[in-house]
Amino acid sequence: MNEFVTYSTKDLEIPQLHRHLLGAIGPRPIAFASTIDEQGVPNLAPFSFFNVFSANPPILIFSPARSGKTAEAKDTYYNVKKVAEVVVNVVNYDIVHKVNLASCPYPAGINEFVKAGFTPLPSETVRPFRVAESPVQFECKVIEVKELGAGGAAGNLIICEVTMMHIRKDLLDENGLIDQFKIDLVSRMGGPWYCRSDKNSMFKVVRPMVACGIGFDNLPEDILNSKILTANNLGQLALVEQLPDETSVNEYKLLELSEFFLSLEQNPSELEQALHRHAKELLDADKIEEAWMTLLSFNNG
Repeated sequence: MNEFVTYSTKDLEIPQLHRHLLGAIGPRPIAFASTIDEQGVPNLAPFSFFNVFSANPPILIFSPARSGKTAEAKDTYYNVKKVAEVVVNVVNYDIVHKVNLASCPYPAGINEFVKAGFTPLPSETVRPFRVAESPVQFECKVIEVKELGAGGAAGNLIICEVTMMHIRKDLLDENGLIDQFKIDLVSRMGGPWYCRSDKNSMFKVVRPMVACGIGFDNLPEDILNSKILTANNLGQLALVEQLPDETSVNEYKLLELSEFFLSLEQNPSELEQALHRHAKELLDADKIEEAWMTLLSFNNG
């Protein structure tokens, strides 16, 4: 069993609590927020306390937290309190270092578009500018600002409704959806660490939408106790709605697995392990039905 270090949040100093929260909860998407003050001076700042919370209506929430040292709120917070509009610009790898530059604590009134070398684009439904270099830009009306505290590191939830979205055309696939390999998103981890969502870091998980999987409690004992299959492999197997029928397993055994049975028929233990290794390879390639037929073939016929 794993051992855990347990803390009461009330016993931790805020900096340590903050580091644990950010170290454990990630990767976090980044809202590159464009606002303006009452004089129309633009402001740009990134925030990784951010996500989408509804599609109907389309709601984004981000939180410009107060400074941990001074408890002072961000310019973004003051701006949306006066001009309740914001553009949330998505951050990808191409602009991450420039976005980081925009996070510098410049004095109020300094234009981060200029400081960080970004191109302002006029919005259609709100006054703040869009960031031309961002792959996707969400024009938003601020519908509520919820202050969570007045102390250092306290959050301020900026609840926004999206009124207009702009997506770079070359990112769309043949179905008109954003190609996850092309958008090249980045996200925040703990400390100075970021993640890049490219083909080396992404993987596919088939989600149950309507029907339910059979569950771990219906996995055969020899599979559940496999020394070769991982917990994730078992999760893949348990997601199927029903097991392959005996006829399909026998046909697959004869056509695809005959070499295993011919070469190892005198050693059942080695045969079972070989089948489990082969099933693992199939599961790693998302061939779940074939993996099931491989595993069931050992006790079939």
